[in-house]
Amino acid sequence: MITTYEAAPDIDVLTSSFPVPGFGLIPINAFVLHAAEPVLIDTGAVVESDDFMTALQSVIDPADLRWIWLTHTDFDHIGSLHRLLGENPQIRVITTFLGVGIMGLSAPLPMDRVHLVNPGQTISVGDRSLTAMRPPTFDNPITTGLYDDRSGALFSADCFGALLAEVPQSAEDLSDDELHQGQVFWATVDSPWLHTVDPTPFAASLDEIRQLRPDLVLSSHLPAASGGSLERLLRSLETVPAAAPFVGPDQVALEQMLAGMTGSAPH
Repeated sequence: MITTYEAAPDIDVLTSSFPVPGFGLIPINAFVLHAAEPVLIDTGAVVESDDFMTALQSVIDPADLRWIWLTHTDFDHIGSLHRLLGENPQIRVITTFLGVGIMGLSAPLPMDRVHLVNPGQTISVGDRSLTAMRPPTFDNPITTGLYDDRSGALFSADCFGALLAEVPQSAEDLSDDELHQGQVFWATVDSPWLHTVDPTPFAASLDEIRQLRPDLVLSSHLPAASGGSLERLLRSLETVPAAAPFVGPDQVALEQMLAGMTGSAPH
């Protein structure tokens, strides 16, 4: 089920939580930025498209949307993309050149409705400017987050996500240990390259966020976090390169899980 809450007076969060058996819950968030030219940041998971559209309609008339900012092309971010493009001819999609290429392998974007952006470039949406940025961690080469200069919100794509036992509406409701353990685990799953990264440029990328000093951090996979939690978020990521790599269950573990679900061993 997708629910909504207000992260700021001009930002609504559309959220659901997916269970990862044996590990916890991963939030999946999209965001409505109520700018003069309203922006939808990502479009939910493919399997939840109907629920996503219902939730979206509860916070904005989809016909009023002017932009979709596509942070990347994973299936939990593009669920209602083409549906919205089909229903609203005024929407344009903000993405990268590579994002257009990847989408072209399955569901091509109409090129006359694409606005290409690279990290560091800025787009005006009427009453504010949105600056594209590459988050410190990511799992997809097109990943492009954004900073809103009016609300002070940093939309960080998958960066700062966490696997959690329970998902509150605010990251401030998570203890230091819950947040740290959840973030580290998620980062080892989502960005395994961190175990081989040169620590100096990685630390510099974290410092760029520190110097930005956002008032709000909105990750695709974490409850909304105030700027007061920024240092907690950054400290967790600083430890990831030295953390134990994630190793998923193998076939033996899968058969044990299946046996536990059915009450008998598989044949």
